[in-house]
Amino acid sequence: MVTATTKGLSRAREIYADRGKRVRELRKAGKKIIGYICLYPPIEIITAMGMVPFRIFGDMSEPITAADKVSTTVVCPFLRSIIDLGIKGKFDFLDGAVGAHTCDIGMTTIIAWRDYIKDAPFTHLIDVPHTDHAPAVVYFEGQINFFKQHIEELAGEKLSLDKLKKACELHNKQRKLVRDLYDLRKSDPPRLNSMENLEVMVSLFSLPVEEGNELLEAVIREVKERSIKPAKKKARLLVWGPVFDNTSLYELIESTGADVVVDDTCVGTRAFWADVKAPYNLHALAQRYLVDIKCPRTYRDTQHQETERSYDKDLDSRFSYIKKAVTDWHVNGVILQSVKYCDTHGYEVPNLRHYLDTLGIPSIYIEHDYSERSLAPIKTRVEAFVETLG
Repeated sequence: MVTATTKGLSRAREIYADRGKRVRELRKAGKKIIGYICLYPPIEIITAMGMVPFRIFGDMSEPITAADKVSTTVVCPFLRSIIDLGIKGKFDFLDGAVGAHTCDIGMTTIIAWRDYIKDAPFTHLIDVPHTDHAPAVVYFEGQINFFKQHIEELAGEKLSLDKLKKACELHNKQRKLVRDLYDLRKSDPPRLNSMENLEVMVSLFSLPVEEGNELLEAVIREVKERSIKPAKKKARLLVWGPVFDNTSLYELIESTGADVVVDDTCVGTRAFWADVKAPYNLHALAQRYLVDIKCPRTYRDTQHQETERSYDKDLDSRFSYIKKAVTDWHVNGVILQSVKYCDTHGYEVPNLRHYLDTLGIPSIYIEHDYSERSLAPIKTRVEAFVETLG
């Protein structure tokens, strides 16, 4: 627990270094810990049932060996890392795991968990549509209801609307606090560097929502009390892409003379920018998770049932939120990063680069295999890119 005298950033660093420590304590005290993969399982339901949602990440420093027995090597290395760690018993503190059909490999990850990882007997797959049309939202609401019924069986009790409302309010409070934290990076130079910020984000995925909110409040107090150093860097960057849960990439980027001031990743803004809107029911959850989360895995029309298509309007419909981030955080360059074999993000890159070109914002695309060794060759390219922004 974070107290009034605890330094929030040091606490976040401790949690980041050992994500399982706090949930192991909670499990020993009788709490059920439910792991979830990606952003689409509605964690408000887990919280409302008195359980602790725990975001499952991989480990860039752990060579993938055990997963080779159940997964081909030419698929997302992040998801392969999750399977690898699970088989090795690294998630033995989980009482269950929930996945979602974010992509085909994301779907098979939770199936592999069910078949090969015996530490957490409860598993559930949520089928997520790939469009945000109204019928898709209705279908997704039904999928959330199936998940609710399954986790009610695990808990041995029904989910009440009052408990769901309270859970939604707690998670919305956390999202608001995260947005407040990101606001502190708008200054030049930012009050909070990207490594510290990521340590906080990873910590939030590792704690009960109440403790995460206390941590955020402590971090915000601490950061606000900092004096801004006068030294400025030549580049203010936005980093875009899928999951990146390790500070090494941000450390590499900032060592080249740049500040990463904002991101669009599923460990950063993508996870926290959209609230669940009242009334707090399953339909509101479906709307938030399917429509309001801006991930390339969901296709978005400019206007539903339109008879004419416009490429430029489609781009603006898909990426206007990035334009707002570029403006609000005074971004002058974008790093598009992705892991190998992530078709979901890879296919998005050409259109996003074209959109950034129309805004006059330079960008660079880098790819890695979700290992620490794969980052070293990237540094020269990032250095060259940052030099062009000076």
